Amino acid sequence: MIPFNVPPYVGSEEKYIAQAIASHKICGDGGFTKKCSEWMERRFQAKKVLLTTSCTSALEMAALLCGVQPGDEVIMPSFTFCSTADAFVQRGAKIVFVDVRPDTMNIDEKLIERALTPRTKVICVVHYAGIACEMDTIMDIAGRHGLKVVEDAAQGVMSSYKGRPLGTIGDYGCYSFHETKNFSMGEGGAIVINTGTEDVERAEIFREKGTNRSKFWRGQIDKYTWVDYGSSYLPSELNAAYLWAQLEVADKINEARLVAWERYRMSLRPLADSGKIGIPFVPEACVHNAHMFYIKCRDLEERGRFIEFMKERGFYCVFHYIPLHSSPAGLKFGRFDGEDRFTSRESDRLVRLPLYYGLSADTVDSVAAAVKDFYKGAE
Repeated sequence: MIPFNVPPYVGSEEKYIAQAIASHKICGDGGFTKKCSEWMERRFQAKKVLLTTSCTSALEMAALLCGVQPGDEVIMPSFTFCSTADAFVQRGAKIVFVDVRPDTMNIDEKLIERALTPRTKVICVVHYAGIACEMDTIMDIAGRHGLKVVEDAAQGVMSSYKGRPLGTIGDYGCYSFHETKNFSMGEGGAIVINTGTEDVERAEIFREKGTNRSKFWRGQIDKYTWVDYGSSYLPSELNAAYLWAQLEVADKINEARLVAWERYRMSLRPLADSGKIGIPFVPEACVHNAHMFYIKCRDLEERGRFIEFMKERGFYCVFHYIPLHSSPAGLKFGRFDGEDRFTSRESDRLVRLPLYYGLSADTVDSVAAAVKDFYKGAE
């Protein structure tokens, strides 16, 4: 069985993990954590990047930095992972779900403004499949209404919008380094802080259990103490060492994924041109990172048959999010603004093909051939 995902591995992970062990510093904020953070700050020209235990943790920190309070409203798409909403629900917010664009599966920027109320505090966008939302429009709306913008860029590391790396456009950006992402530390993430020094200091406190220990380690104070709310958001140095091995060769990993993605696109484009399937659309302003390659079947019934067909051929293909607004927690903590024209319908159609670092051209061709066989048989 060809799996849907294989966690990225480049060969130097064990060496760096051994170095972390030998340093007798395996808790957070050691040498490898610093290397990873500084690499992202340089590469993405970000003001400050802090590694976290997950993208969920980064989103929780972003909610705190936004000052979300009970009764506030946060606008986001329903087609996303529950962490996007959870981070704000924990602060007492009401989630206002907005429909997606069927071409990119990102939030429909044209529907955001009508979803605003006097209680709206944050717009949280999700860059699905590493393809950017229409950020110029979104930032303009936020600026005119005095709102914060959080980028859930869990899938967007190495992607950009009009030359700006995803995660660096809004007030705060959140990355994931889960084993399913392009670069991995097993479980992990990062928060990008694009505001001022005061927010960086607040974020360090939130991340260090509510203490000012970061200042202590830098020698800025002679002892640290509990100063604010916080939690344990620091990843282990062992995880950071694993990630550093991949960031060293990030361009190699990125290029390999793009080659596989483009091979899928070229092979399956005739099926898309004939209207039998949908394939990803990349707007002109976007540079993507080949996080995933999906197709869209005609409907839920066809998708079920397709997944079973591919499994019988030895290829593990998977659907994605169940829209949050239809889930028990979504019904409890949120509401859908306007008409659900595309979110549920497109979610029912979407299925992801195997794509990971190390996927061979022959395997891509075999997967694509099986896709063609299914639709040949479906005629």
